[in-house]
Parts: sequence; C-alpha cells; structure tokens
Amino acid sequence: MSVVVSFGEIMGRISSEGYFTLRQSLPGTVNFCFAGAEANVAASIALLGGNSRFVTALPENDISEACLGSLRNVGVDTSFILKKKSGRLGLYFVQNGADQRPSKVIYDREGSTLSSTDGSEYDWDRIFEGASTLHVSGITPAVSEKAAKAQLECMKKAKEHGLRISFDCNFRSKLWNWEPGTAKEELAGRVIREMMPYVDILFAARIDAETLLGVHPDCPETYSRIDEQPYVAEAIKRRYPDVKMLLTTMRQSISATYNKWGAALYDLSDGLQYVSPCVNGEYMPYDITAIVDRIGAGDSFAAGILYALDDEELGKDLQLVVDFATAASCLCHTIVQDINYVTREDVISLMKSGGHGILSR
Repeated sequence: MSVVVSFGEIMGRISSEGYFTLRQSLPGTVNFCFAGAEANVAASIALLGGNSRFVTALPENDISEACLGSLRNVGVDTSFILKKKSGRLGLYFVQNGADQRPSKVIYDREGSTLSSTDGSEYDWDRIFEGASTLHVSGITPAVSEKAAKAQLECMKKAKEHGLRISFDCNFRSKLWNWEPGTAKEELAGRVIREMMPYVDILFAARIDAETLLGVHPDCPETYSRIDEQPYVAEAIKRRYPDVKMLLTTMRQSISATYNKWGAALYDLSDGLQYVSPCVNGEYMPYDITAIVDRIGAGDSFAAGILYALDDEELGKDLQLVVDFATAASCLCHTIVQDINYVTREDVISLMKSGGHGILSR
C-alpha cells in the first residue's frame, strides 16, 4: 500500500475529565494528548494498517519529542517533521458536552511554530517520494498567512509529483483571524478557492460549497443531505472540473451524546452516488446513543476513505469504500481523544454486525 502524506498542525489537547466543565476542572486534574486534524488522519490510517507520513513544524523541546513519540508509536512516519528553535506548540482545550449541553473547544494557537514557518523550509521533493496521496484541510491555512501559503505550496508540489490531493474544508469559525478587517468566511473562501484547482477528493457539505467555494447548487433548501449531494457535486464539477469525488458526512444531533451518523460518496466521473449505511437499499444511519468523544469523527472518516481507496479488496467497490469509512468514523465516537484507535478488523466486524456492537471472544 502506498504512502498517504498529510500536512498540518498538531497540538496539545487539554480536556476536562469525564463531563466536568473546564471551570470545574481548573485548577486540577486534566487529560493531555496530542492531536490535530491532519495528524489524526495520518494516525488513523496507520492504525488501520496503512502507510502514512505526517509533516509539520515543532519547537525543539521535550514536549515535541513526546509528540513525535506518540505518532511513531502508532506507526506514522515522522521523518520530515521540522524542529525549530522558534515558536511554540499550539494548544486547544476541550469540554465534553452531555445531553442538551454541547461540547466546547477553546483554541490557543497564536505564535505556534507551524504558523511562522515558510513553505520553502520543507523538503517537498523528498517528502513526496513513494507517496500516492496528499491530505490537507481548511484548518491549517486558518492559523496564519504563512501557514496558508505553505499549504498552497505543498499542494502545488504534490501535484507536480503526480499525487492525488484530498482536501477537507473543515471551516472553523474561531480561527481565520490573521487578516484584521476581513470577515472570516470571506478570508477562508478566498484562500480555499485558490487551492481548489489542485483538489481531487473533496470533503464538503452544501454549506461549505456555498460559503467557501463560491458554488450555489440549484436545489430546494428543504432537501436532505443525501438528496442535495448530487446537485452540490454537479455545481462543484462545473466550477472545479478536476474534482473527482465528493464526500459528505451526515450527522443528526439528537443531543450532545446521541447522534445519528451516516455518509455519502458521489463519484463525479460517472455521476453515481453511494450512501452508507444502507439496509436493503434504504439509508439507515448508525444510532450512536452514548457518545464518548465526537471530536475527530470527520478525520476518522477521511482516513477511512483514503485507506479503503488504496486497499486491494475494498478499493474495487466505492460502496465498500464509503461503508468502511462510515463504520470507522462511527467507532471513533466511542474512543476518548481525537485519534481513532481502531483496526481494520474492528471496522469490518462492525460492517458485518448490522450496526451493533457485539462481544468479541
């Protein structure tokens, strides 16, 4: 299986224990781990049995060494991560929600090493050796102008090396602060639209298409995500003809701890849609009635798609590809922290179980 490269910022994640609020937890005991959208994808691919390489910039200190160790421990290639004397490790704080109280994320990323690193400092030619795919997202360019320019350079170099490029829109309303006086959606849209000509695989919903991509699908507002996806896909294809595949997750939030979960894949080359999970041809979303941690679910879905596309068995059938990714991301809701600590066998077992966890003896 060839290598999937992901580029982005990894951070320290600080979370309150259980369902405590941050004000209850601080000062006091908290949980600490390392996470970030693109790193989550790389780690999840490695845990599924694939080959992944993560690229970022970190400060030279013991905390960064611990971060590198956590990635290596799950099988991620960290050979091309830059270590610099300047900057800091970005942080984010998580407060888990429960029932009608939603989860909360607070970012502390200003001045991070990645945010101040030029794209020219990365050895892109060596980074892309032996790789088939690059995965990036709309989060890293939201951190700083330098990070945005570095990601665009990364995508251009990847395309020169013949890689397919996977892009997750991932708009974060608490970021995109690096151009004062410009609305966040406007800044994000301008930056992301410059990246879109290099994208082959796109993770986006209708709101992303309209707000960030400048695409306005001609379908009723009342349509479900399944029904509207073909309209969104065709509108994207007209404006960005190089996009080959559109992926959309479908979350119905009953409460903070009870969601229905599914996804759809639209192949723009033949106009076919694949929806998951389905029972006898009918969409039947996973009932996740006791969410442990929902952060990272979208990243685990992206990882599942990229892993399955390169898998000899799964990659032959796009229905299996989206079924695998949807099952993997369903399981991610049962895992504390962002990274999806499940194996290929765990995911296949769920796919075969009819959507219910059963005891493995």
